[in-house]
Amino acid sequence: MKRLWKIGELAKIAGLTVRTLRYYDQIRLFSPSEHTYSGHRLYNESDITVLQQILSLKELGLTLNEIKSVQSGDRFSPIEIISLQITRLKENISMQEKLLMQLENMSSLMHKEENVSVEDFTKLLGVMRMNHDKYFIAQRNIWEKHLERLGDHLSESLDNAKKGSELL
Repeated sequence: MKRLWKIGELAKIAGLTVRTLRYYDQIRLFSPSEHTYSGHRLYNESDITVLQQILSLKELGLTLNEIKSVQSGDRFSPIEIISLQITRLKENISMQEKLLMQLENMSSLMHKEENVSVEDFTKLLGVMRMNHDKYFIAQRNIWEKHLERLGDHLSESLDNAKKGSELL
């Protein structure tokens, strides 16, 4: 007999709220495969796989509407999701390491001087803000590349599916 999870059980497993799962169902992003006679939602293993894909895409920075767009075509493979996450994390780590180096350099300079002027401290904050802004601009560019690749993959998958259906 296949295992089914109630909405509260799935929420706990996934680290979401029941309200979030109901909202996903309401907007037709993620709906249960089954319902009890009294209308309670029941989720199976394939539902959990779909939810994991949604959460992965959300983690990549896609909005719920973008995730719905992805779902309207062929889903891409879990390995592609993982690859995107690895790339994103590496880029994130790189940006954070650069910021850390700059902060350590500034800290070293500040320790060498007896008094740190307001102007020097303001410059430090400016450097931090610029790095912060650069980080988010870089992140936006990364997401644009990911979305472009995702769009290409979806187009290719749809073309392959159409070719496959024409053969039938």
